[in-house]
Amino acid sequence: MSDLIAYNNFLTEVISTINSAKYEAYKSLNKHHIGQNFDLGKIIVKNQEKNNWGKSIVETLSKDINKVVDGAKGYSPQNLWRMRQFYLEYREKPELLHIAQKIPWGQNLLVLHKIKDIQEKKYYLTATDNLGWSRAVLLNQIEANAYQHHLLNPKQSNFEKALPVHLSEQATEAMKSEYNLDFLGITKPILERELENRLVENIRDLLLELGYGFTFIGNQYKLKLNQKEYFIDLLFYHRFLKCLVAIELKTVEFEPEFAGKMNFYLELLDEQEKQEDDNPSIGIILCPTKDNIEVEYSLRSSSKPIGVSEYKLTHELPNKLKGKVPTANELKQMLTMAIVNTGFGDENED
Repeated sequence: MSDLIAYNNFLTEVISTINSAKYEAYKSLNKHHIGQNFDLGKIIVKNQEKNNWGKSIVETLSKDINKVVDGAKGYSPQNLWRMRQFYLEYREKPELLHIAQKIPWGQNLLVLHKIKDIQEKKYYLTATDNLGWSRAVLLNQIEANAYQHHLLNPKQSNFEKALPVHLSEQATEAMKSEYNLDFLGITKPILERELENRLVENIRDLLLELGYGFTFIGNQYKLKLNQKEYFIDLLFYHRFLKCLVAIELKTVEFEPEFAGKMNFYLELLDEQEKQEDDNPSIGIILCPTKDNIEVEYSLRSSSKPIGVSEYKLTHELPNKLKGKVPTANELKQMLTMAIVNTGFGDENED
């Protein structure tokens, strides 16, 4: 058995080395591709200005490129115009161009066409680079107004204290201040287990909302300590952070004991499930609402990396629900009354 474990570790190291080399080669190739597109845009602008050429010259250029360059792709008139626009956008913004050269052309075009503000461009370019967002994920983040939420509702975590600097920055980028769960179509109060089940049923939409890099492991993930069992609502592995990510779902306003419970779960995860080459496990607590000062104080004493985020179930909460998110005690009272009224819990009275 020890030989099998040794070989599996050996194979993992080899595959990791191969994948790492492939990724570095891809990054290098992509940088040259984006640099080439920038240079082509520059040449087009320079020659149009110098010779007073109009729009038709780009169509002529496209046809001649395809005649001269064998197997040329990506040089349609539309794409050449995009290169021209790309050059005009970044020629006086070297810092942004540096980031843009790290991400694929498709993602660059999304940011170029959909985002006007410079700081907002920088936010999406940086996040795409750090987290490897695909075009679909990036589009989802833009449509969900991730940048505006980033400004209005700062992310709350103790990552800076609990993680090394480079990992802290990546973990902060990977976490959102607010998650949009509108895809669940929920318009009334819901129990935690029902919310969990609905998320598992819609796992593809959830992964898209969480962002690229999250791999779903399971829900109600069991951990044991002595004779007692504990269950994590949702457990993921993050490919870029290289760590387990535990998510706890709450249907009530954040309470300090949530952080203590998550700290305990992360302690068990690191001891029982974390592999030798994994980074420390991270916890994210999702609540419908939170008091930022209460969260800040609750995370100060946590030794494990924990973030607290809000989630929205609908874009517009029905008027009858506004201001009525229950506290934990209120929800317990509601559930107790429901059990009494339905007669549940009387099974042992016979």
